[in-house]
This record gives sequence, C-alpha cells and structure tokens, in this order.
Amino acid sequence: MSDNTENRYLTVALGKGRLADKAMDLFESIGFGCEEMKDKKSRKLIFVNEEKKIRFFLAKGPDVPTYVEYGAADIGIVGEDTVLEESRNIYEVLDLGFGKCRMCVCGPASAKAILDSRRPIRVATKYPLIARNYFYDQKSTTAEIIKLNGSIELSPIVGLSDVIVDIVETGSTLRENGLEVLEEVCDLSARVVVNPVSMRMENKRIMSLISDLKNAIR
Repeated sequence: MSDNTENRYLTVALGKGRLADKAMDLFESIGFGCEEMKDKKSRKLIFVNEEKKIRFFLAKGPDVPTYVEYGAADIGIVGEDTVLEESRNIYEVLDLGFGKCRMCVCGPASAKAILDSRRPIRVATKYPLIARNYFYDQKSTTAEIIKLNGSIELSPIVGLSDVIVDIVETGSTLRENGLEVLEEVCDLSARVVVNPVSMRMENKRIMSLISDLKNAIR
C-alpha cells in the first residue's frame, strides 16, 4: 500500500441520534473513539481522530447510503430499513446487532381478512420501496402504495389505507390507536455499509476495522 493511501483518512458517516451514540461507543471500545464527539453542545458535524487517521460525520439516516455510494464516506453506519429503502450501490458487510426492531404490516384486526384474501390492498408507509417489494414480490398481491412522512398510524384510522407498513419496536403506539401487527416483513438492526471502490482501494484497513468491530460485538 502506498504512503499516500496510508495517510488518507477513512471517513465514516453516522446516522444521527441513538444509532450514532451506540456506534461511537463501539468504535471507542476498539480504540477508534473521538473525544470531540462527547461534547453534546457541539454543533460540529465532522470529527477527527488524528492518531487513527479516521474521521466521522453526522448525517440524517436516509442520507447515509447516498454519502457512501458516491464516495463522500468510505463506511456508513445506518439502520437496515434505510439500506433496503434507499437500495444504493453499496456493500452491506456487518450486522451490529443493536437498534433491533421489525418492519411490519399493521392495521386493524379486520384488515387481516383482506391480507389473507390476496385482494388488492391500499398501503400507507414511509417505506414505499420496501412495501412494494413485499406485496408484489413476496406476496404477489396488488397494492396501491401511498407515501406518508409521519403519523403513519393515522392512515387506517381515517380510512386513507387498509394497512400500514412501518417499523415496530414495542407496539405500544399501535395498541393505543387500535392497531396490531398483522404480518412481519423483516427484522431490522444497525448495519455497516461500505463503498465498493473504497473496499477495493482500502481493503486492508477496512477489513481490519470490520474484524475489530466483529470481535467487539461478540
């Protein structure tokens, strides 16, 4: 590996919030921490560990795969829901095992009959690609997919949709609104994703880092 490559910083994009906090705890446990990031009052977005030649930046979760695909970040830490929904040209290399939840089809109990009948169904979701793949590819069911940005639970209550496809952690919000999990689409958790060119050019450093992360989560 050339000196130029050795001196290059590896760049890691982190989805803002709890996921970034947990990811940095993990990086710190393998010696790749960043003191600057512990200052919760800081408005900085880019943080550098000079010793390890690694820098971290905070981005909105849905944007992380984009930064990685276009090479603005070599590595990204993001939820599997975002990886599936964004469908970017990136390598998914490691399940970090935290941020666990499920992507589910939810609705009133009465909607179960529509699901079972395979009749055309109206679905509201923040995740149109995941919903479309599930209904068309896995269930072979015709679905009208309606994209919403928030308060998805409202949709079947006011008659906009028959069911919703959304992330479920505890299910308490569903129960409070008279809804329930009807079908499970997939399990979700935080994942490590890598830019394909970076994986080729920086293979030794990236694989070493992934190996350290694997050992840490074991």
